[in-house]
Amino acid sequence: MSALTYDLILAGLAVGSAAALTGIGLIVTYRATGVLNLAHGAIAMFCAYVLRQLVVEWGWPLPLGAAVTLLLIAPGIGVVLDRLVFRPIAVLDVDPARALVASIGVFVLLVGTAALLWGGGARPDAPELLPDDPWVQLSAVLLLSALVTAVIRWTRFGRELRAVVDNRALAALGGIDADRVSAAGWAFGSFTAGLTGVLLAPYVRLDPYGLPLLVVEVIAVAVVARMRSLPVAVGAALAIGVAQAQLTRLHPSGWGEPLLQAVGANLFVVALLIAALVLPGVGARDSLARAAAPAVRVPPPLWLVTAILFLLPLGFAGSDLHTSIQVPALGLILLSLVVVTGRGGQISLGQAAYAGLGALFTALLAAGRFPALPELPGLLALVVAVLLVAPLGLLTGWPAIRRHGAALAMATLAVGVAVSRFVFAQPYATAGLSLSRPAGLSSDHAFYIAELAVLAGALLAVSALRRGRTGRALAAMRDHEPGASAAGIPVPALKLLAFVTGAALAALGGGLLGMGVRAFDPSAYDPVRGLLWFAAVFVLGADNLLGPLAAAALLVGLDAGARGGVAAAVIGILAILIGRFPDGPQWALRRIGLTGVVSRAPRAAEAGAAPVAARARARTRVLAHAPGPGGTGAPAAGHREEHAEQGGVAHTLVAQDLRLRYGDFTALDGVGLALPAGQVTALIGANGAGKSTLFHCFCGALRPDSGSVELDGVDITRRAAHTRTRLGIARTFQQLAVFPSLTVEENVRIGAEHGRRRDTAAVGPVLRLVGLDGPVRHRPAAALPTGTLRRVELARALAGRPHTLLLDEPTAGLDTVEAETLARILGALAADGMAVLVVEHDLDLVARIAHTVHVMEAGRIVR
Repeated sequence: MSALTYDLILAGLAVGSAAALTGIGLIVTYRATGVLNLAHGAIAMFCAYVLRQLVVEWGWPLPLGAAVTLLLIAPGIGVVLDRLVFRPIAVLDVDPARALVASIGVFVLLVGTAALLWGGGARPDAPELLPDDPWVQLSAVLLLSALVTAVIRWTRFGRELRAVVDNRALAALGGIDADRVSAAGWAFGSFTAGLTGVLLAPYVRLDPYGLPLLVVEVIAVAVVARMRSLPVAVGAALAIGVAQAQLTRLHPSGWGEPLLQAVGANLFVVALLIAALVLPGVGARDSLARAAAPAVRVPPPLWLVTAILFLLPLGFAGSDLHTSIQVPALGLILLSLVVVTGRGGQISLGQAAYAGLGALFTALLAAGRFPALPELPGLLALVVAVLLVAPLGLLTGWPAIRRHGAALAMATLAVGVAVSRFVFAQPYATAGLSLSRPAGLSSDHAFYIAELAVLAGALLAVSALRRGRTGRALAAMRDHEPGASAAGIPVPALKLLAFVTGAALAALGGGLLGMGVRAFDPSAYDPVRGLLWFAAVFVLGADNLLGPLAAAALLVGLDAGARGGVAAAVIGILAILIGRFPDGPQWALRRIGLTGVVSRAPRAAEAGAAPVAARARARTRVLAHAPGPGGTGAPAAGHREEHAEQGGVAHTLVAQDLRLRYGDFTALDGVGLALPAGQVTALIGANGAGKSTLFHCFCGALRPDSGSVELDGVDITRRAAHTRTRLGIARTFQQLAVFPSLTVEENVRIGAEHGRRRDTAAVGPVLRLVGLDGPVRHRPAAALPTGTLRRVELARALAGRPHTLLLDEPTAGLDTVEAETLARILGALAADGMAVLVVEHDLDLVARIAHTVHVMEAGRIVR
């Protein structure tokens, strides 16, 4: 082995050892608390600064400073975070996205605090904790990894840790002190973060932004290990470190030289991108968000005040006006998060990348340096740049189709980091670039007026998007993604639309931001900015149009003329508080009149629906009787609507020889079942018998290993859930799948807009059928009791005019009167020719309504 090869291996082992420490800390924290700690890098940076302060500034001996930093301050940060930030989130069991936002809040708070205390410049004099010997560092990492593995696998604490992660509430009932376990996990994770920071600081740039981002990049090793296996994380870290060092030996010539050099210097970024986009995602447990609240409605007077405030800079001059120019452009960038996150419910931490690409492409097009395109004038360059960047939204939109929560956060962050490292930080892409303003807009006043006009147009466009058919579909996808698919909404296409639209808006804002300052500044679009922007929009209102405007003004205003870091510190505090007090922002908005208080209607007035007298008639269908007075179930006189049945075709849904296994467990073992038209078919059996699995194969939520599902002789086994809904197969859920941010009528309208017939005229009759045609139809679903919500879900399914209805435990949470009403409605639907499948534990209900009853046992239909 040559001396050069040996030296490079040693250098790679040194880098890999530090990366392995990050992986160990992230995995332990995740396994102890269930939180993907994106603040890990910020904790590492903060501890490195603390050690430098103690040793370099105050003259402490290095061993004493290191002991205080690593054994007191670093674990103390973890304990404080557990006690004040993440434990309340775990206890309240709020939206899992809030834990992610809280960790981002900690990240930006520590970054802002470090910038305020120590400034933004790089520090070259960080003390060296361990000798510059890779074998010493590697030995420390391997010893720490073995110790942690032994504790997790073979000690009582390790068993308690696994129990807390699986189910915190159940572990507490079993006598485990879940708070102690999570506190220990946070303390150890912060210790490893601190150790990573003090080991890396002497060899990399110690500043509030560079070191945290570097640690974020090496999160790749934890993602490769699926946030579980310490040996895999350590092995991946060492392998990537050595490979990255060896790549420095290559010196190709030609066009590939700068790209290969960039890869060689950023192999951990490549690994992060591959791990986040290709490997199965982490964070499956937080794949669904909790029920959303109704959207905040901004009253017109507040819009008037906002307009006046945004017009005030026209009276400014000099540096004040020049600073104000950034606000509308940043508002456009943040508005993209309203589309993607606020309305679409998708976590996107990479919007800074699209904003930067918008600015970069505008500069390249205006300079005539964009490949295959001529030099373009300023405004046309901006428009073309937006059109070029918009399709790149697929970089984050495509993985979003199958990823949620932490997995989606990692995927979008990986894209942002990759664009920053391989595009913005490379001289071949950005050297010698400048941005000029379009002709006629060279003065700050003229350019600011143009920005306001563009911002106003974007606000109107996003407002129209939020109100219409697409807006309702986006809200449904955000509130309950499987429910949206079941309603007929093409969720994958809608996600792509949200990300592409968001990329276009971000690019437009980025281009204007670059024109405003007449320069392309890569640091203005680094991934740390993306985290800060996401947190700002989330805490100030992601689902209202005023939130991004307020966030833009706050971010620019706080950092203008002040020491850098104020905005990050403020946003970080707000992001932390929103996790601990999830209703705080809504309470504050109600206090100032931004949203009305949603009242809960009296249950007695809404519980009952009238029994339905329905009968089959040639080419007609009786849709509804109005409920009797007081909702008692007495039939009202004479209110009946008849709709001509088009064609009168009897459809049959059949499952043939379905087989499905989960590892060693056989869920379906050669099951065959037909659902004839005009009959209620019931499926009963013990838990685990395979009822729900068969149900999900019928509706498209699961795909069997073998066998087929056929509709009228056509194989639909590989058809998606929303496609089956549009073919006339509607379903409800065992756990409610309503859209709480929408009204009752909007919930039902979605079913009518995306179902088999797509006829909104069905909304009124269906609401009358289930007894929801009164004032309740205009109330947000978030405020309604379970019985009413069951009827909302049923009405949404029926509004699409299905021929087959699949019901999964429809009486769960219903009282006797509500269950009896449901039985009568189902009987009426079957009498009208609909095929109904009911998976139910209420045998009395089954006996009353079912024409055929099948019993499942061990994955088979036994009778």
